This record gives sequence, structure tokens and C-alpha cells, in this order.
Amino acid sequence: MIGLGPEGLALADLLRVAREDAALQFTPAARQRIAAGHGLLRERMAAGDSIYGVTTGLGAAVDVTLAQPDSDLQRRIPLGRAVGVGRLATGQELRAMIAARLAGLAQGRSGISPASADSLLALLNAGIEPEVPLLGSLGESDLAPLAHLSLALVGEGWVHWRGERLPALEALRRNGLPAARLTDKDGLALVSANAASVGLGALLLAEADCVLDSLLAALALSCEGYRANLSPFQPWASRLRPAAGQAEQSAALLGLLAGGELEQPQSARRLQDPLSFRCAGAVQGAARQAWTQLREHLELELASGADNPALIDEERQVLATANFDSTHLALAGESLGLALSRAAACSAERIAKLLSPSSSELPRFLIEQPGHVGMAALQRTAAALLAEIGHLANPLPAVCVPVADRVEDYAGQALAVVEKTRQLTQRLGWLASIELIVAAQAVDLRGTLRLGVGSARIHRAVRSQVAFLDQDRPGSVDVLALSRFIEDGGLGFP
Repeated sequence: MIGLGPEGLALADLLRVAREDAALQFTPAARQRIAAGHGLLRERMAAGDSIYGVTTGLGAAVDVTLAQPDSDLQRRIPLGRAVGVGRLATGQELRAMIAARLAGLAQGRSGISPASADSLLALLNAGIEPEVPLLGSLGESDLAPLAHLSLALVGEGWVHWRGERLPALEALRRNGLPAARLTDKDGLALVSANAASVGLGALLLAEADCVLDSLLAALALSCEGYRANLSPFQPWASRLRPAAGQAEQSAALLGLLAGGELEQPQSARRLQDPLSFRCAGAVQGAARQAWTQLREHLELELASGADNPALIDEERQVLATANFDSTHLALAGESLGLALSRAAACSAERIAKLLSPSSSELPRFLIEQPGHVGMAALQRTAAALLAEIGHLANPLPAVCVPVADRVEDYAGQALAVVEKTRQLTQRLGWLASIELIVAAQAVDLRGTLRLGVGSARIHRAVRSQVAFLDQDRPGSVDVLALSRFIEDGGLGFP
């Protein structure tokens, strides 16, 4: 059981909730903050204050004052905003989204009632998975996906529970949970956040971490198969131009190659290798730096209360904010996608160099049998993946169609950026697997080599899933098997 307090939720804990079905509970401090925020809301309502989404309409209807309390308003907020389309969130994605929203509620700034906060917590811990389509958010609060998520709390819509699809009300009944009665500001508090972007962003971060490790492993094995010159990765190179991430990636590469022949003078075939080898430390260092920037933004969100309006109990204040804006997340996601596309270009070119006898001095397409296609067909897949990666790296436009009678005339688009960067990362993972397969083949065709301790471990890991290619066979089976192996931690990176 992971405690959820006002200090926020660690990324590692969110991933435990999403991937390992870990349960959450509010700490006493969080419960006190939630109750205090709700108490302040009730106090200001009783005083007759104008409070957005509580005593007024929403969006363009902010100029509509509710003459008397509308007891059904908060329930209608998710009902009217459940307008998403597209693919449904997976179980892991749903748990990540709910955990991210609960982290925000634990700040005590939303004004949500303790009962409704507990309803969302109980939904998570019961393993009830609402059907949430992911296309429909503009990134100025993930209104549509969070509205679909909130439907289940009031017994509306469809959910999945223990492998069965059933009406939300029935799932609540089977778990002994009542349908939530949304009051005061509960409906607005549930949907007015970027929890979908943050939750799915955390999963993207974990996937990109694995892919970057795979690229580093592929680079190491490609260096062994190509007999590359390690001069550009030496510490002095990074000291002369300390670009962000370069020293760390170069040191990690040298660590994998330590103990092998490439460390010895005159072991490299060339004085200078193609740039896809030489610049890899700098390129992958830049990608790691972009990854770190996204991580920092996600950590900020998981420790923040970004509600509008926000309830500040210590100041006895209801504050209108724009903290729902997701521009910082969108730009960090775009930066990561662009950086990964650069690393992908280098990977695809290293594959081409290993397959070319004029560059690698190995048999064409890395097969010795005449009349066999060898690894040539895999290069076509690598080229197709690189084309898609390049397309997905294109940034979303900053201009969108204004909505809500042109009141909402800007959009951060974080969720759309996270989704396309997830697709990009998936394709880069397949590309890294292809490079590992090609590099392992090149290593074996070199004959007897003394590999580095780390690169030898990587070679053994690849060969545990993919046999040496001595005659043509379906290559997709090898790529998918190795990709699954890597996703399960088979390369041995922490």
C-alpha cells in the first residue's frame, strides 16, 4: 500500500500503481488537506461568493450566474463532457491516470468532497477500469478522458473488471461501492486537470528509458561488429565540449566495452568512422537530456495542485488559476520525440553500414550463403520504421480551432503529444531490436573476438532469443521476440 500525501506522488510509485497494481491510500495529512479545502469551499459558497463552475456556468457560460444551487450540476459536468473517440486506454494507462488525479486531489486545492475523493480511490483499488477513449483533449485540462473516467463513479457507462465488460453500476455493486453523489465542486474537480497527460506521460517516460538503454546496447554491439574507433567517446572529448548528456552516455558506452579488444591501440579498422558511430555519444546524450527534462516536468505535476479555481485554506482564498495549461509538458514531449528521431537516424544508418561490405568489410547483407537475402529485408523494415519515426517527430501546430465560443482560444495539446511520442518510442524500440540483431550477426561473422564484458553480456542476451542467421527465415519473429525480451528487462539494465 502506497501512502499518498500532500507532498505528491513519486514517479516510481505511480509506475508501481500502473504496472504492478499497487494500491493507494490517502495519508492523514492528505485527508486533512482535502477536508480543509472542501470546508473552505462550503464557507465561501455560504457567503455568496461567485465561484467558477460552482455558482457560475463553465467555459463560455462563466457569465451565467446560477440564481440558486443546482443540485445536479456537478453530475452533469462529466456527463456532458464525455465526448472522446479513438482507442481506449489500457488498464495500465487507466491506473496511471487515476493515480495522477489522486495525487492532485491529495494537495487539498481542488475543493472536492472527501466522499468523492474516496470514491475515486476505491475505484482504483477495486481494479475497475472504465472505458476511456483517448482522443478529445486539447490539453487545457484533459476534460474528455477524465469525464469518461468519472462516469464510472456515478454508475454510468461501461467498465472492465476481472476480464469482464459490464455496466459501471453493476461493477460498483459487485464491489460493495455506492455510486458517488457529486456535490459542490466534485464534478469540476474530477475533470479539471491534466491527469491523462501526466499519467500517460509517466508511462511514456518509462518506455523511453527502456528504449534508450536498448539503443545504448545496440550501439555497443555495433561498435564491436564494426570494429569502431572509440576515440570520440574518451573522457577528454567530453571535457573539451561538455554538451549535456554526452559525457554520461560516452562513459556508459565505454563501460559496456571495457575488457574487450576495442580498448587496445590499433584495434579499430579506421582512424575515423561514419558520423552515425562517431557522434552517437552526443546524439544519445541529447536524447537523455530531453528525457530528463520531461521527467522533471512530470515530477512537478505529481507534486502540484493545478486546479481552477484553487482553494487555498491557509489564505482563506478561492483563486482563479491557469495552472491547467499543459504547454510545458507538450514542449518537453516534443523535444523528446525530436531527440529520439535523431538517435533513430543514427541507428538506421549504423544498420546500413554493417550490411554494406564496402563499409563493414563483411559479407553483403551479413550472410555467407549465395542466393540468400540475409539481413537485407530487415533493413527495409528499419527504413520504414525510420520514416514513421520522422513523421511522428513533427510537432503539433500551436494554433488550433478556438472552442467554447472562442473563450478557449489556445491549446497546449499535451495528451496528443504524449500519444504520438508513445507511438514513436514503440517504433524506435523495434528499430533498436533490429540493430541488435544485425550487430550480433556482424560480431559472429568477425570470428573469434574478445568482446567487452558488457557487450558480451548483450550478445549472449540477443543470442538467447535470436539464433545466428545461416539461411533465410522470417525476420519479424526474431524482432518481436527480442523486443518482448527487452521490455521484460532481458538486457539486464537496472
